[in-house]
Amino acid sequence: MPDFLPVDWREATLIGRIETTDGPTPIMIKNGEVFDMSAIAPTVSQLLKVWPETGVPEGGLPFGGFEDFEFAKVWARDGSAAHRTGNQLLSPIDLQCVKAAGVTFAVSAVERVIEERARGDADKAQAIRNDLAERVGGDIRSVKPGSEASAKLKAALITDGLWSQYLEVAIGPDAEVFTKSPVLSSVGWGDEVGVRSDSTWNNPEPEVVMVVTPTGRAVGATLGNDVNLRCFEGRSALLLGKAKDNNASCALGPFIRMFDDSFTIEDVRKAVLDLKIDGPEGYELVGRSTMADISRDPLDLIGQAMSEHHYPDGFVLMLGTLFAPTQDRDTPGRGFTHKVGDVVKVSSPKLGCLENRVTTSKDARHWIFGIADLMQNLADRGLLKARNADHAHKKTA
Repeated sequence: MPDFLPVDWREATLIGRIETTDGPTPIMIKNGEVFDMSAIAPTVSQLLKVWPETGVPEGGLPFGGFEDFEFAKVWARDGSAAHRTGNQLLSPIDLQCVKAAGVTFAVSAVERVIEERARGDADKAQAIRNDLAERVGGDIRSVKPGSEASAKLKAALITDGLWSQYLEVAIGPDAEVFTKSPVLSSVGWGDEVGVRSDSTWNNPEPEVVMVVTPTGRAVGATLGNDVNLRCFEGRSALLLGKAKDNNASCALGPFIRMFDDSFTIEDVRKAVLDLKIDGPEGYELVGRSTMADISRDPLDLIGQAMSEHHYPDGFVLMLGTLFAPTQDRDTPGRGFTHKVGDVVKVSSPKLGCLENRVTTSKDARHWIFGIADLMQNLADRGLLKARNADHAHKKTA
């Protein structure tokens, strides 16, 4: 079986998209069978709108057993363009807005500030921690964002000249939530992820991604790689958009795992993500991010993303990461940065494995299939139908 599946995939309800000869098609994998869901809803966003509170929707057309499917990567083992012999597994979302939450692991943000002040002196770093804990009245690692203790910690950090805009969103009442990438621009398992060709410090960001309906209901989760250009964001927070939103810079997948008896929000809260990078020169990096260390609950972050806004096609929310690679690659003391040809694997037992190869945004597959193209494709396939006569002929006042 493919190595990207959840360990208990036969118990799971998985939603994804494949590129067929007709065009992008929503699929469901259940009990080892694959179903074409376009007869129920032509897009994943619409499918999740009508997803029942319990069970699965009826009406999917059998595609056959999952064992009979062969999924193709964009690149071959030698790094060249692959001759595709199977279905292209697309990003599992389509019309949803892609949102992301940053600096959601407060302890790592506070520790980074402390380490910068201590300049590598472990004893000095511990002295700073002890002093802050004494003034806050508790362990700074357990401070809840937006709480009275976080306000005390903020005051202490300001007094010591340690405050930063990143700590404001790490321990303050308001989370950092931004738009990661445009609708239909994310790539899926087996595709290439892109970093700007003029960027010199590039990192992966392995994350759990919540999948949310227009009403704010969390219906499932998937894996994500929120590729980040640290040399851009590090120069100025106002360059966040340039650091985050580039061609092929957002990878999601391989599938959305729907919430049911076998997978709940508690599994998200306890999820452990493993990261593995294999470089073309033999370099290897491994890391781990544990959701139990997140400072804000996933449902709270969804509420902050919703705010007073409405997302008629739903949205996905990347929850942030604890992982910041520091392992040297080329030059001692310079840490890690991506190279073209890196193969990145983000995995978690209940969500499977998201695998992508790194290239430049310039050389990655160009994003040319937009919303208008999707609508035309669905119309040509006869999958767009008016909801009812009143809706079809509605006149504006």
